[in-house]
Amino acid sequence: MAALADATVEQVETLAELTDMLVGLERTISSLQAARDGVLAVGSRLALQVADEADHPDFGDLAARTVAAEMAAALRVSDRTVQARMTEAVWRVERFPLVWAAQGAGRISAAHARAICDAAEHLEDAADRDAYSAEMVSFAESESPNRVSRHGRQVAERFQSRSVDERHREAREKRSVWVKDVGDGMSQLGLLGPAALVHGAFERLTQMAQSVQKSGSPEQASAQEHESPEQEPASSEREVVDQRTIAQLRADLALDLLLTGAPAGHDTSEGLLGAIRGAVSITVPVTTLMGEGATPAELDGRTPIDIGTAKALAGAASGWDRILTHPITGALLAVDRYRPGSELKRHLRARDQRCRFPTCGYASRECDIDHHHDAARGGPTAVSNLGHLCRRHHVLKHHSPWVVEVLGDGAYAWTSPTGRVYIDRPQPQNTVTFVEEETVPPF
Repeated sequence: MAALADATVEQVETLAELTDMLVGLERTISSLQAARDGVLAVGSRLALQVADEADHPDFGDLAARTVAAEMAAALRVSDRTVQARMTEAVWRVERFPLVWAAQGAGRISAAHARAICDAAEHLEDAADRDAYSAEMVSFAESESPNRVSRHGRQVAERFQSRSVDERHREAREKRSVWVKDVGDGMSQLGLLGPAALVHGAFERLTQMAQSVQKSGSPEQASAQEHESPEQEPASSEREVVDQRTIAQLRADLALDLLLTGAPAGHDTSEGLLGAIRGAVSITVPVTTLMGEGATPAELDGRTPIDIGTAKALAGAASGWDRILTHPITGALLAVDRYRPGSELKRHLRARDQRCRFPTCGYASRECDIDHHHDAARGGPTAVSNLGHLCRRHHVLKHHSPWVVEVLGDGAYAWTSPTGRVYIDRPQPQNTVTFVEEETVPPF
């Protein structure tokens, strides 16, 4: 059956109108995205202007953070995200003005513009970038972004003044690893590194996965060895096949190697790096551990994880912090454990769970413990005067017009340089609460 073969003339006309509407909407969206880049670029220039006029020694870094925090708090997003967008916007608007103008006119989409700019990020001469941009914008008006990206790298190579080796040495400085939570107890682990090493690692994982898929996992082989003769199939050449896909096996093997394998390329003769193990923080209601509750466990106060994993970690843990919460409101009451320790730090970490600047998601274990009222001026070292701030927002609090006020119960009021007030409250505890059942009067 041919798709839409039975469509009426009216239905075909409707489809054409919808397509035209979609094209128009995409052009409008692209134009608005270009306009947003322009606003972000102006915000970055404003920060640099303030820094230049005041002769700031940090060359505008703190001013840029302050501007980003102002915009981010109003948008209810992370100020790190906004500052990254500001940097990208300045780069695109100032280095590739022809591409930005084409996007603003709706000739190309934001995806096309990104592909064009990324392919030529190392072009240093402005005239070369303009010539490259003019050629690529024309090409992009009739091609998809993935094709633009491939063609852009070819065209940009004609304008390159530096060798591939020189550019690669510079690009290596950007290597990094990052984590992104995606929900349902799953997260993504990303890695940016030299292509040869990354592809080599991927190929090794592929070969290992194929080998496991053919020979079966150790658990399957062990189970086969312990099967009784009555369970054996008629064929004596039964092949043990792992049912996981290659993609699943790659993921399982990569995590296995990262968590248990020794970093041979970097380790000392004593194997110190190989002895390092990953550490995570899990919170789970005791009723859930007992199988009597439905509240899921949480990983580092960020994302839910399955209860089977939480139970396995609980069983293997050498010690647990006990977080006591109010049975009705769920508010944190106290944190203790049977062994003596830093009770105050544990209490604060359990209460805050993350940096206390609005929209920031840095885990409390990665943050500084800040005195709201300076200890040097008599501020007490007490729960009511302490809170977690990541290093970025710790600096912002002390060296920018942002002001924080303690409201009680762990809540803070942050006032931005423009006078906007944002309330940040502690993240709700991963706990269960109880309510009294209503009694139905007899008739």
